[in-house]
Order: sequence, then C-alpha cells, then structure tokens
Amino acid sequence: MASGQRGLWMSWLGLAVVVLAQLPADGAAQLQKVDRMMPALRRMATDPEVVAAVRAQNARRVPLATIQEQDAAWQATPQLTAFKQQVLGSACSRVLNRHRARLGIAVAEAFAMDDQGALVGATRRTSDFWQGDEAKFQVPYARGETLREKPFFDESSQAYVIQLSLPVRDGDRTIGALTIGLSLLDL
Repeated sequence: MASGQRGLWMSWLGLAVVVLAQLPADGAAQLQKVDRMMPALRRMATDPEVVAAVRAQNARRVPLATIQEQDAAWQATPQLTAFKQQVLGSACSRVLNRHRARLGIAVAEAFAMDDQGALVGATRRTSDFWQGDEAKFQVPYARGETLREKPFFDESSQAYVIQLSLPVRDGDRTIGALTIGLSLLDL
C-alpha cells in the first residue's frame, strides 16, 4: 500500500472508530428504554393542544403546491427565516417543547405534521418542511400505525437517534402525525 493510500485509510479508520465509539454499546437495552418511553410519547400525540393545532392547520386547506414551494424555500437556506421562525414559534411548537422539557435530553426533536405532511410545529429546525413523501408521515397517517425507524445519525439534531412516528387523531379519525427523535446516547 502506498504511503498516501495508507494515510487516507488510517484517517477513515480513525473517523470510523470515533463514530462507533459514540454509539450505545447495548442496542437491545436502548430499545427497551424506548419501549418504556412509549406511554409518554403517546401522550404527546394525543395532547389536546397538539390535536387542536393540527386540526386548525388542516382547516386552512393549503394547496399541496404551496406546501411544496414552502418546502423548497425552507431547504434552500440554512438561515432562520421568518417562515421558519413562525413555525418554530407556533403554539404547537411551544406544547412540543413543554413535553420535551419534561422528558429530558433523550428527546432530540419532535415535530407535528398536518394531513398533508406539512409541519405544524417543531422543537427545532428540521431539514425540510414537507414530510408528506416520507414514511414518517405516510405510515402513521395512512395506516394509523406507529413507525419505529432504525437508529441513524440525524443531521438536523446532530445525534444518533431512533425516530418514532405516531398518528395524531381527532376522535377516531387520523388527522396528522407526530415524529419524535430520541437520542440513543441520552436514553
């Protein structure tokens, strides 16, 4: 192996060791902790203020084309724009932040979506505004099921997380979805 190749290999190996050292050692124990948190996460999805905020946004009937334009603008700039501030400062965001504060640092992020997958509220800036094309919206909204994704490194929260997405219901009717990212290192 040439000296330059060896140096590059060692750099990548070093990065891999650093990254792997940050992962929880016992994945099964971490998943049991996630299971123990499920009642609190369900309370977030059924919080009357979250349900009311999702219901109110659904009532506005924003066209999907407008939501996708908002999504493109959201993704186009990393800065905290007026629109991002509006979403992050919403009543729904304040409720999600209260839940997050009660649950502690294990909650890396939480965000609620309307019946089209557009953000209603969030505890932090997400990478995109429209989640309608993603399983985290589609599974809880269309099927009414909880989705537990595989753990991954989340760029927006800068943590190893497992995301759980739950339906938001108004009575028996699913009206949106809620995604909660749990930091595996902080469970």
